[in-house]
Formats: sequence, C-alpha cells, structure tokens
Amino acid sequence: MYRFAIFAVTLCVSFTALADDAAERAAYIRANYTKFEYRVPMRDGVKLFTSVYMPNVRSAKMPLLLARTPYSCRPYGADKYAKRLGPYAEFEKEGFIFVYQDVRGRFMSEGKFVNMRPHIDNKRTRTQIDESTDTYDTIRWLLKNVPGHNGKVGMRGISYLGFYSAAGAIDSHPALKAVSPQAPIADWYWDDMHHHGAFILPLNFRFFHIFGQEQKPAATMTWPERFDFPTQDMYAFYKDLGPLSNVEKLHFKGKIKFWTAMMEHPNYDEFWQSRNIVPHLKNIRAAMLTVGGWYDAEDLYGPLAIYKSIEKLNPKADNKLVMGPWSHGGWVRGDGATLGDASFGFPTSTYYQKHIELDFFKHHLKGAKRPPLPEALVFETGANRWREFDAWPPKAAKPRAIHLRAGGRLSWDTPGTADGADSFVSDPERPVPYTMSDGIRMNKGYPTEDQRFASRRPDVLVYETEVLKDDLTIAGELRAELFVSTSQSSADWIVKVIDVQPGRPLETDNKRVREGVSGQHMLVRGEVFRGRFRDSYEHPKPFVPGEVAKISFPLWDVLHTFKRGHKLMIHVQSTWFPLVDRNPQKYVPNIFKAKASDFVKATHTVHRSKAHASKVTFGVLP
Repeated sequence: MYRFAIFAVTLCVSFTALADDAAERAAYIRANYTKFEYRVPMRDGVKLFTSVYMPNVRSAKMPLLLARTPYSCRPYGADKYAKRLGPYAEFEKEGFIFVYQDVRGRFMSEGKFVNMRPHIDNKRTRTQIDESTDTYDTIRWLLKNVPGHNGKVGMRGISYLGFYSAAGAIDSHPALKAVSPQAPIADWYWDDMHHHGAFILPLNFRFFHIFGQEQKPAATMTWPERFDFPTQDMYAFYKDLGPLSNVEKLHFKGKIKFWTAMMEHPNYDEFWQSRNIVPHLKNIRAAMLTVGGWYDAEDLYGPLAIYKSIEKLNPKADNKLVMGPWSHGGWVRGDGATLGDASFGFPTSTYYQKHIELDFFKHHLKGAKRPPLPEALVFETGANRWREFDAWPPKAAKPRAIHLRAGGRLSWDTPGTADGADSFVSDPERPVPYTMSDGIRMNKGYPTEDQRFASRRPDVLVYETEVLKDDLTIAGELRAELFVSTSQSSADWIVKVIDVQPGRPLETDNKRVREGVSGQHMLVRGEVFRGRFRDSYEHPKPFVPGEVAKISFPLWDVLHTFKRGHKLMIHVQSTWFPLVDRNPQKYVPNIFKAKASDFVKATHTVHRSKAHASKVTFGVLP
C-alpha cells in the first residue's frame, strides 16, 4: 500500500509537471509571437488557408518553417494561438517564422481534397496541380507577402504531414532548403492500409470513421465524433463483426467514401499505384532528413522507401536517414527510453531532439555550423546504441540465410533429404491474437512484445537456433522465402523474427522486466503476406490445394544484435488478429466481399526439404 501511495504521488507530480510545461510553452508562444491568417492563392485560383506565426523580436531575418496538414491548422482566428508551434520548445525559442496550412479541400481551405493526391510528372497545362505545385505556389506567395524572412524555407511533418513534406520537395522551389519527412506515407498500399496485400483492420477502421467523413461547409472547423465501441476488447469487437463487408452494412453505410473505394480495390491496381509517391521523387534540391522508427506499426515502409528513392533518383542530393527505436512519431512523444516490453538503456528521443533535427534546420536555414550527421544514423536494437554508416543498407553487411529445419530448429545449413515439412490447422474462428493487450486501441508497443503467448499456440510453428556463442548483428533487408501448401485455396503467411533472451533477471529500466519477467521472446520484426499475391500484387490467384508454392517477401529493414547467450527464433503462422483482417481461406476474387460461409478451417504446411528449402535471409555485419 505504501509503495502504491509513493507511485501515485510520483505519477501526480509527473502529470502536474507536464501540465505546467505545456502551460508555460503556450504562454511563451502568445508572448513572443504574433499570428496572421491568410488565404494563399494557387495557380488554379483555389485559395488555401494559412496561419503564420511571426516572432515579435527579430535581431535578424528569420527562415520560414512550413507544415502542410490535412488535420487542421486550428485554432482559427488571429487572436487564437496554437499551444505549440515546433515539435518541441527549443524550436520556438530559436525564432523561426512558423507557417501552417490546411491542404486543399480540408477545413478552411478551398478546393477538392484527394487522399494521397497522385503526383503528375508531366503537367500539360499551367493550371494542373498536385501537392508539389501547391507547395511551390505557397512558398512563392510567402516570400512575396511575409516580411522579415531571410529567403530560406524549411518543411517538416510526421505521417500524413510527412507525405506532404516529401511531395513538396519534388521539383523543389529554389528557396526550399531543408525538408524532413518523418514517418512519411509513401504508398498507401504499403503504409497504413495494407501490408503485402493484407488489410490492417483496426488502424483503418478507427482512422477512416473520423477522417473519411465528408466535410460540410458548416462543419469546416470541427471533427466528427469518435466511433462508440460497444466493448473495450478489440479482439472481441472485430471477431463479432464477422466478414469485413459488415463494416459497410452495419456501421459506415456509404458515409465513408474512401472506405467504400478501398473495398472495391483489394489489389494493387491503378487506384493504389497512382497514390505511390516513391517513383516521383525527382528534381530534389533541398537537403533531406528522412526519419523513421524501427517499431512504427503504421509507416515503416515509408521512410525507408523514400530515403532509398531519393538516393537513387537524386544522386547528388544531400540525403540523410535516421532510424530510431521508436513507434509512430515516438521521437517527439516521450523520451524514447522504452517501448512496450523493450528497454533501450537511455532516452533515445532526447538524443535525437538535442543533436539531430534542430541542428539540421539551423544549419540549412540559418547558416549555423554543419552538424556531424552521417549518411545514415541508425539505432542498433539489442545492443542499444546509435551507429553511423556511410550508406544504408551498410556496405559491410554480407548476405546469409538461416533455414527452417526438423524438430523446430534453425540452421545455417541447407536441409538434407531427411527434412520434410511442418503443418498446422488454421481456424478463422480462433485466429492468433497479435498482442496480449485487451484495449480497443491498437497496441503501439506490439512490435516489441514478448511472443511467448504465441509460441504456445498449436497454430504457430516455432523454430529456434541453439544458444548463440557469439553476437550476431543483422542489418538491412530481412526477407522470408517459404515453400508452402494448403488444403484450401487461400492463406496468409505471417513470419516473425524474435530475440529469445536468457531466462534470468535482466538489468533494465523497463518496469515489467525489472519486476520479474525475464527470458522474453522479444519481437524484432513481424510481417504478413497475403498468399494470393505471390506472383503479382495486381493479379491475385488461388492456391491449388496440396500443391507446393513459393512465396518470397521482405520484412523490411532492421539493425539488431542478438547477443551471445540469446537465441534467434522464427514464428510462422496464418492469422494475426485483429491487426490483420481474417483471410476466409476459401478463395474469393474480392476478399473484402467474402461471406460468412467462405470462412473455413485449413491445414497449412511449410516445407523444408532440399528441394523446398524455406528460409529467412538478411545481411550480417562483422
């Protein structure tokens, strides 16, 4: 009881301190900035609502720092001030001219909003627009109409704002000197919406229930109400929902137009391909700092794809990558010392804030000393340290493959003739949960979660190495290459790479581990693949029951050290619910229109013979 009382007092003090910091920050902004509101004309005559916060005291001309958002640049009214302007208070004290803009068709801006508006490479008329031209026109207007600037503009943003930042760098305005897309959406078929064709259910349901509702003129400054869940048990809610078609029938009822469109486009067709910004990242003149989190459950693909595309299409660009041990936007939310079941040994977000982002903008926008930022600054999980590389993936990483073997073993050796196959029964009525958390919100810590709850399931295949005698550092792309068969005609395949820690108390700052939970099976990376897309994401096809098929897919990049005394473990399963929608396991052309009768049990088999050597490949650093 005494211990709880101390904890409660400490918690109260912490929240009070946070509240005091927020109030102090809001007061500082109101005292030191003057707000202006404008309607900025675009080349086609549409006007975009834009708020400008000008420092009251300027010893020199200041750069502009622009953020374009679909989430509202409120509060509206020149006498109503935002409670924060930069990602953290140091930005505000640096004295940038902060600019926020409602993107086309959102809140107070005119025009039609288009989700992930397609980029137009070859514009045929002077009035054709995309997010690149809207950014260009905004900067041009700001330079002419906002006093006191030094002629330099920066741009930053997280998630959807990260997409607008990356799009704004295409065909860069000459004054745009520094851009930081953070956890950016690059392609909505790979970020947020789907992973290898599998639909990310809870994220999409919650997001589009609010974001997808059509805005009416009378409601331009308000958000719709959140969905009223009848239970706080996510697994139960989505299980009781039944087939995905019931979302439209029971809840959305045609009100969420983008949801309705998604249900008509289960494959990677033109609808999705046009919303891919990756091949359009050309003519980038600004310095780029792309930021992502290894444990971002929403946008891990985006930062990696955008960095690599800029590197390829703009070989002379000043292009940097930062990947930390963070969830979505975790570098500005909390200190980054822990996430879920993982502890990183020190406040990684604080390090980033103090030594990376602000110094990047100060150098490129204000002429400050160039920060010692390498090509790729990447956090090495497992070893809990920052690493610097002159290229990503690291040039020193040598490709290796670890094979699934008999008896639940993993081996560097290719299977011999004695190896065979492992099977399990997958039941859509009893899908494997993706987390032990019971909350209705998606568990942002699931990418680090202890997997022992899944290891004990009969519908999860488990393979592991012997205890490692030396540290094993893997870097770059993880790729699963499986030979599989099924008794039905459709299946998903989930592969998880896991760090099995020793069964003894660990020295850590993580509360749960410190209080007695040891021997964790910590998730390093998990990814899902919808098997119908094994030959093409555009043209799905069913499995032939009993016929062996090869599936190969990336689990995206990683930098992780399995320490001496640990084991490397791999899980293979077919459900990951409700993170991923249930596959009926009976093939239907549009999986989103499957009926309850299409959901059937199936026996899935992973083959591990000399001819069908299932494996996971990765780069290994010396």
